[in-house]
Amino acid sequence: MDAQTCRDLIDEGRSAPTTRAPVYIRGSDDVIHETVRKTTSFHPSEETLARIHERLRTQKSALEMHFGLSLTDCEPPQFLRYEPGDFFVQHQDGNTEQLEFDHLRVRRISLIIFLNDHAVEPTEHCYSGGALNFYDKDDMPPDGPAPFPLFGETGLLVAFAAETMHEVARVTSGERFTIISWFR
Repeated sequence: MDAQTCRDLIDEGRSAPTTRAPVYIRGSDDVIHETVRKTTSFHPSEETLARIHERLRTQKSALEMHFGLSLTDCEPPQFLRYEPGDFFVQHQDGNTEQLEFDHLRVRRISLIIFLNDHAVEPTEHCYSGGALNFYDKDDMPPDGPAPFPLFGETGLLVAFAAETMHEVARVTSGERFTIISWFR
């Protein structure tokens, strides 16, 4: 996504209605668990939602070719804002038999689009901390697996297998804006 589109989405996100982002935990009727996931969903206009959803759908054939999968469609995008102290613990997005929630079980590919840049030091319009950490399930040393961090860049789209273990590290300054979705 180009930088101007990303800036426009951030601007819309700052004035859009918000809710706490949900997380689904087996055996719990609650969907807000801020010891597991602490972030805010912002809800842009229906026009913005439809436009971004269509842009994501155009990636289907490239994702099918790259991952060697036959995909059906992508879920409507979610728009997230992580503020200082926000995070999401290690988790998988889907495609695993461990998940009891049908909408998670059918996910094959996870997508994240970064709307702004990461910076090591606090910088205007950037965020610090908040790395997207990936974990290798085959690399399990006694003291735990080492993360492979990915730091956001404006407009960067990252796609990975939904069963990949990953987390969002705690944001330490600024606001981290992303769009997420999943192909089935």
